[in-house]
Amino acid sequence: MKTRKLGQFEVSAIGLGCMSMSQAYGSADLKESERALKRALDVGYTFFDTASVYGDGHNEELVGRVLGPERNRYILASKCGIVSKPGGGRGIDGRPETIKQTCEDSLRRLGTDVIDLYYLHRRDFNVPIEDSVGALAELVTEGKIRSIGLSEVSSVTLRRAHQVYPVTAVQSEYSLWTRNPEYRVLEACRELGITFVPFSPLGRAFLTGAIRDVDRDLEENDLRRRMPRFQGRDFEDNLMLLKEFERIARDNKCSMAQLALAWVLSRENGTLVPIPGTKHVKYVEENAAAVDLRISPGDLARAGMIINAETVSGARYPADSPVPVDEDETESA
Repeated sequence: MKTRKLGQFEVSAIGLGCMSMSQAYGSADLKESERALKRALDVGYTFFDTASVYGDGHNEELVGRVLGPERNRYILASKCGIVSKPGGGRGIDGRPETIKQTCEDSLRRLGTDVIDLYYLHRRDFNVPIEDSVGALAELVTEGKIRSIGLSEVSSVTLRRAHQVYPVTAVQSEYSLWTRNPEYRVLEACRELGITFVPFSPLGRAFLTGAIRDVDRDLEENDLRRRMPRFQGRDFEDNLMLLKEFERIARDNKCSMAQLALAWVLSRENGTLVPIPGTKHVKYVEENAAAVDLRISPGDLARAGMIINAETVSGARYPADSPVPVDEDETESA
């Protein structure tokens, strides 16, 4: 697979987001998840993304167990800062002592001595970002992580953090139907020399065309059922956007997912490293093939005109989301 720069690392042009193997998008078949991880290595993925909170540690254990024997073949990213509450639910904890303990737990579950890229999963508004980043910097000094990243932060927070210690990557949701980073974060990343890592580049699978009926296509415990864009009239309106989008994909002899990835891969002069998530071998292979697609700038522009912040209906997250996002004032939720 073609590669791109991510700080000090050279990684595959797309990485693998592993979250769905352990939580959020319905049930996962363990054996299929194991096959998907191994197949990803075989077809050239060298960047794998997990987090301490995914499946309450299950995801890190899975990645560590399956990919551990091949540790020298890939760059490993994990995250701290989102925690499971004792009584249930999730919360944010960016205190230095929590960050350090979470890292120790992650190292153990992952079966490794060092994590290549360690993100603060969300900003804790009760803790100065300088304190959280300072703790991450100490982990670098101790040799437990190689570089630091931030997830879903505003440009203001990013600049403050970068003054404490160089930030290698910012990970935020970015796709045809989620454009929030275009307001200021992408600009800040360009100025500071930070790699931007889009998560959910396939719009939580909406842009693949696989979700046409929420009741039929999503399990009861699927996180997307609570997201406004997948509900009621908003969902119906969004479905209408796929008609012309599907036509562009068909004209280019590619899947809708590959077209959506090609659009993300083309942004910012081809410097972004998207991490589409999947728990299936066939999608690991399909997504990898998007790297080699040659789609005209005109068709990519058409796709962006069809699906964008103005045409998509519904907010990203429900109003009562327990995990707030740190965004610039001009950005929408």
